[in-house]
Amino acid sequence: MLHTKIPPVIVVLFFAGLMALIAHYSAIDFNLLVTYIAAILVCLGVIFCIAGVVSFRLAKTTVNPTNPEQASELVTAGVYKISRNPMYVGFAFILLGWGVWLASIWAILSIMAFVAYLTWFQIMPEERALTEIFGQSYIDYKAKVRRWL
Repeated sequence: MLHTKIPPVIVVLFFAGLMALIAHYSAIDFNLLVTYIAAILVCLGVIFCIAGVVSFRLAKTTVNPTNPEQASELVTAGVYKISRNPMYVGFAFILLGWGVWLASIWAILSIMAFVAYLTWFQIMPEERALTEIFGQSYIDYKAKVRRWL
């Protein structure tokens, strides 16, 4: 013999009502959540970019990515201890924040193309130039610190 006398449909309706009540008083505005996540990612990206530029300025070396042969100092301190390319990491975070704000998985996935392009056409040529300039010091640095994160 069953111990309950309440029909399951009534229990479902009760819990549906309870859920509606809970949701009404604890609703998460996902638009606002997406905005916050996007803003956090963009801010993180800006922080990486600024930290990279500041490290270069403190070392009194060029920040110009189109002329890596003008580098006068191998920067390995600060944010350069966790990434060899913090400014590019920052750009990727900014794009990720933008993709989140756009709420498009395809936009977010296109960041992989950005990373591939930058790696192939910017970072690898920079690495060749820095190896020529700084030799074994740069090779040792590359062995310790990842290209991205």
